[in-house]
Amino acid sequence: MKLRFCTILLGFLTLLHSAHAIPRVVSSFDAGWLFFKGDGAGAHAFNYNDSEWRHVDVPHDWSIEAPFSADNPTGPGGGFLPSGVGWYRKHFTVPDGYAGRRIFIEFDGVMANSDVWINGAHLGKRPYGYVSFGYELTEKIRIGKGETNVLAVRADNSLQPASRWYTGAGIYRHVRLVCTDPVHFVKWGTFITAHDVTKERALVRLRGAVENQSQKRKEIAVDIKVLSPAGKTIADASAWLGEIPSGATVGFTKELAVSNPALWQLHRPDIYRARLALRSAGAVLDDETLSFGIRDARFLPETGFWLNGTNVKIKGVCLHHDGGAFGAAVPLRVWERRLEQLRRLGVNAIRTAHNPPAPEFLDLCDRMGFLVMDELFDCWTVAKTPYDYHRHFIDWAHADVRDTVLRDRNHPSVILYSAGNEIRDTVHEAPAKRVLAALVSVFHKYDPSRPVTQGLFRPNVSRDYDNGLADLLDVVGTNYRDLELLAAWEAKPTRRIIGTEQRHELATWLAARDHPQHSGQFLWSGIDYLGESFGWPVIGAGFGLLDRTGEVKPMAYERMSWWSDKPVVHAVRRISPAKTVPQDPGFVPIMGSQTQFADWTPADRRPHEETVEAYSNCEEVELLLNGKSLGKKRRNADDSPRSWKVHWEPGLLEAVGRNGGAVAAKHELRTAGEPARILLTADRTRISFTWDDVAFVTAAVTDRNGIPVPDAADLVSFKIKGPGIIAAVDNGDNTSHEPFRASERRAYQGRCCAIVRAAAGRGKITVGASASGLAGDSIVLEAVPGGKDP
Repeated sequence: MKLRFCTILLGFLTLLHSAHAIPRVVSSFDAGWLFFKGDGAGAHAFNYNDSEWRHVDVPHDWSIEAPFSADNPTGPGGGFLPSGVGWYRKHFTVPDGYAGRRIFIEFDGVMANSDVWINGAHLGKRPYGYVSFGYELTEKIRIGKGETNVLAVRADNSLQPASRWYTGAGIYRHVRLVCTDPVHFVKWGTFITAHDVTKERALVRLRGAVENQSQKRKEIAVDIKVLSPAGKTIADASAWLGEIPSGATVGFTKELAVSNPALWQLHRPDIYRARLALRSAGAVLDDETLSFGIRDARFLPETGFWLNGTNVKIKGVCLHHDGGAFGAAVPLRVWERRLEQLRRLGVNAIRTAHNPPAPEFLDLCDRMGFLVMDELFDCWTVAKTPYDYHRHFIDWAHADVRDTVLRDRNHPSVILYSAGNEIRDTVHEAPAKRVLAALVSVFHKYDPSRPVTQGLFRPNVSRDYDNGLADLLDVVGTNYRDLELLAAWEAKPTRRIIGTEQRHELATWLAARDHPQHSGQFLWSGIDYLGESFGWPVIGAGFGLLDRTGEVKPMAYERMSWWSDKPVVHAVRRISPAKTVPQDPGFVPIMGSQTQFADWTPADRRPHEETVEAYSNCEEVELLLNGKSLGKKRRNADDSPRSWKVHWEPGLLEAVGRNGGAVAAKHELRTAGEPARILLTADRTRISFTWDDVAFVTAAVTDRNGIPVPDAADLVSFKIKGPGIIAAVDNGDNTSHEPFRASERRAYQGRCCAIVRAAAGRGKITVGASASGLAGDSIVLEAVPGGKDP
């Protein structure tokens, strides 16, 4: 680790030495930190002895590395993982070339209650662990050869319980160092919007601000270029700002026309870029490149959501921010893989429950074509847990909204902000309305182009429609009470409405599907997450369409049959909740037992009757057992599953979906024999040497014919050779207390996975898996510096 630290530092210094020739230098500050778990007295001081501290790179979540325990004060909300104080220190030097420039540090998120010091001087505190923030270092930094600087960060989540779900701990998002000229663009100051959008033409408006931190007046102009998704300059302009006095900030606005714009759409999310250069006396002082999309998004009272003139039903899911085995420090590939799976199920929208996401997550949604509800808070002034955000809301809420909106407002994926989730302040009607009105005003001040909603709280939702609170929102949202939402629209048809959080049941989907005024829904939840359990020994919540490892659950195929545009057929065994017992291999004792099983291998192999359901959007589905037809069934008007009572016998169960008499989709289940071998598969064959890239290697326990054994629980050991490491292991079991930082994992429902990261350089990575009494398997991946899976 020390060798890697030195190599990265050398590269960083090389970049710094060339900074005088580059208007703006943005450098990753992720590598080479020192970490101490505990409250080290005086650890902020420049001369503090940190020689025994652990070397880490960030993003880093120290809590996910620690053991689960029923005694941890985070309790069921925090997944029984530990809390406390964590310190980080980073030693670095700044060469002479930075003299006279402005230097800033930027954090994408620190969990939680962070304090930051540079060379012993306190820079500031930020309580909310989900917001991005930064500080200027210029006046307190030491510049020159041999002059060492120390950046110290204290993160404290020791007061518990502080959340209803797992938050993570430490510097869990990316960090960067930014160097600019004293005359520079204001951070997050450039806002890009598109209006009067048609297929033939769109107007792109850029509004920005320039700050003069030099000691002299400066004559300033801003040059602007708009680059197409293909990278070609398609429009340019200049804005003359005149003389900017020392210490002043001056705004500018410029509008450019784009002909035949490539509109940002769900199926083709084209991204434009704007390059801005700040010029004075022929020299470029600062520059920035911003991504944006050209699209027209709007909510209408009568017909719901529209994107570029097309009426789109929002088919969304709610997501918490953890990445399973990675905790809160989530490599971007984990999210990309999860979104790929959700897209396959027909999901087109994400609600960031219940806090701002990492900025790279929104970049990913931009590139992949997902709509986003960007949510800010789970509480205001009334607590849900003793030490949650309510303790800081009055002092910090407006600043947190401001900074999040400024950061996120150029993302085409973001179509809606949410001011809160199930806010308990609403029982106090007059104060709640004052708080909400003020919040909405802050949202609109920094981004007048997007509407604001809120997940109205269930026990008070009917009163909220009558007391004026709901009508403070641009789009009225509700959690779980869609019929009341529709009644509220009927009472006042000028209201724009959306379901902000819903169950998986058919009736709720029909409320959205069959009412054009209903913009759509967000399911609780898209993916299983850590925390919010019913109690020990359960450490996570299991309502997701996907489990923690990103695998699709059987129940998700029902949703796929409602939401997908492609032919779908999927057969499952269905057990009534009353019959679900712990001995069943699919039993999940969290938030309701699992009732659907994607196998034809029940625990009871004696003659008995099984209920088989087919999830399909095909006109007709035929079910066959060992080649014998069990009947054909037409599509139900309400899209409910087609069901058969089947006398179980081992063999092959097939579901065949037909449209117009032609086979459109097939699905089969086979009875498994005894466990005999391990079969490895990987979600990608190449891994680039970056923190954000990983590969999922899944080990399935199968019989000798390669049929997965659904009740297999063998302990699988992973080994790796070549330029790679096992970053984590997991199996999606919400009752397992096995460590994620390990090289072995017990199979759950017949499988587990190792998540692999490239270690350095290029070459072959061989991953092997073995288990007692089973034939092992191996798979080869390739580490490619800067490469990507084809």
